[in-house]
Amino acid sequence: MKVAVTSKGEDLSSETDPRFGRAPFILIVDTETMAFEALDNSTNVNAFKGAGIQAATMVADKGAGVLLTGYCGPNAYKTVTAAGLKVVSDITGTVEEVVAKFKSGNVTYSEGANTDGHW
Repeated sequence: MKVAVTSKGEDLSSETDPRFGRAPFILIVDTETMAFEALDNSTNVNAFKGAGIQAATMVADKGAGVLLTGYCGPNAYKTVTAAGLKVVSDITGTVEEVVAKFKSGNVTYSEGANTDGHW
């Protein structure tokens, strides 16, 4: 399965970024092989609005089934879930640690946005 993880850097040892739409990078990680692709999200970092929606579209286009992030606003949450992804919020640690936690089943899926957006 592919998961999307918000990140401050371009590799598995990078710290996760709590922001979804405005994270500098979003890593798409194959949980079976740990192969990954780092998506440059810099165009959304300083966006006036719509950053979460744009990031959600990018993640969905890459075939991720789950989004692992710190905070997900209401518009981004609607877009991500409409694309068929599940959301796990309030994650912390490195990308590798978060994926390991996900693989162990030690996560709780979100039932809605956990911030008002523009975090």
